[in-house]
Amino acid sequence: AKIGDIFCTVTGNMNVLREEHFKLMKDGAILCNAGHFNVEIDIPALEKMAVSKRKVRELVDEYEMPDGRRIYLLAEGRLINLAAAEGHPASVMDMSFANQALSVEYLVKEGYGLEKKVYSVPEEIDREVASLKLKSLGIEIDELTPEQKKYLSSWEEGT
Repeated sequence: AKIGDIFCTVTGNMNVLREEHFKLMKDGAILCNAGHFNVEIDIPALEKMAVSKRKVRELVDEYEMPDGRRIYLLAEGRLINLAAAEGHPASVMDMSFANQALSVEYLVKEGYGLEKKVYSVPEEIDREVASLKLKSLGIEIDELTPEQKKYLSSWEEGT
């Protein structure tokens, strides 16, 4: 905590950054969280330690410590990629939605024969979505030559 300028928690655990760390942080340290709700940074401890808190700009709160150091918290400690961004880009979401739609279609067709449990998306659906995405971008994937397939399945050549 003494040498960092920016601290981004991504652990999925609570109170990863807490009072003992805040005491050591440099003036101007920036805190954000991309891991799990807004519990990774011990915000109640930060607020208790601070002599003042002010919003310096949208999504940036400044906490002044008793010794004059300032610690900046982004997006109230909420998931930074969602709370302080424009969300996920359409180029990612189109694949997510396509995967979901094809998975629902799969469940409608095959659901009665499935056990009641959590399933991964079938590989053929993932491959279809990936193939359609690449096609929409004008990208083709080469096929391995018979020679390459033979080489990859053998242990007799190479180092």
